[in-house]
Amino acid sequence: MPELLGRGFCGGHVTLIFTVEDHDPEPINQGSRGIGICLEDGVEIICRGKEGVGRLDVSFTEHVGDPGLYEDALNLLSKEIPEIMDYDWEATVKLGLPTGQGFGMSAAGSVSFCSSIQRAIGIPYEEGRRRSLMIAHLVDRKRSSGLGDVTALSTGGVEIRKIPGSPFSGHLLNSGPGKSEGWSTETEIILAWKNEGSKHTSSYIDNPEWRALISEAGNRNLEGLSENRWSDSRWSEILDNSKRFSEESGLSSEESRADVLRKCEKAMIESGVDHSGVGLLCMLGTSVAIVPNNLELGLGRVDEFMHLLDSFGLNNILTRIGEI
Repeated sequence: MPELLGRGFCGGHVTLIFTVEDHDPEPINQGSRGIGICLEDGVEIICRGKEGVGRLDVSFTEHVGDPGLYEDALNLLSKEIPEIMDYDWEATVKLGLPTGQGFGMSAAGSVSFCSSIQRAIGIPYEEGRRRSLMIAHLVDRKRSSGLGDVTALSTGGVEIRKIPGSPFSGHLLNSGPGKSEGWSTETEIILAWKNEGSKHTSSYIDNPEWRALISEAGNRNLEGLSENRWSDSRWSEILDNSKRFSEESGLSSEESRADVLRKCEKAMIESGVDHSGVGLLCMLGTSVAIVPNNLELGLGRVDEFMHLLDSFGLNNILTRIGEI
């Protein structure tokens, strides 16, 4: 039996507005409505398979992740493609962003992992892509690590999730039940975060009080944005409604999250970036996305701003809006 080799990559995702839609008993139908930004940086995975009994060895080359995520993905994928358990797999994972900071890395990791395994065994691209997204959605729901990240990633760019659920389902990998739309532009954004203070997504989406606050604020701020054509002409509305959602949901009032936002806003003022950009909280991390007010003009004085973020003790990275 020959040794197999496959590579997978998927960018991350930042949620700006969302609702919690998990009342349906079937995980494939659970998810969220909302708005977010898909990212150029994410997760790259190389999987090597050799004759064996389905063991999995996971190693990380950058930020540390959770091997259990990939074990769950392998178990679900094996139900769809039993022959992958005829191999032992080595997965080398390169995380371009940290986990647990609202960057959709659980979803991106599962998608990348399933893509690399299927590519290694020769599954056609479109079939593999759809199955990877379906499995990643199920993993996120099993672990309460995400709601709508996978549906967002299925579209790319700046997306609006109109119907909750997995973007693909069933043994034929049909489209839906989840539906999203996206548009993209070559725009740089900055992500800033601090390592301490973050909570697992389940602390919010599995908490009845948080679920109610989040969904009520999400529904209010999605109402106008869900109407008319979804395009870059909605950018100013997205910025206004995202800031309003973070306040109305109560998420911006948590001290660890508020502290990061305060430091980002201070650095923006001192560097002059406040004239060209705005800081938006990433849901549900201890993190902020600094995005331009004007997509065509972009952010100014980026180097000085990022240097100030360093001096304030915030990790940061320059990335771009992901492609559709």
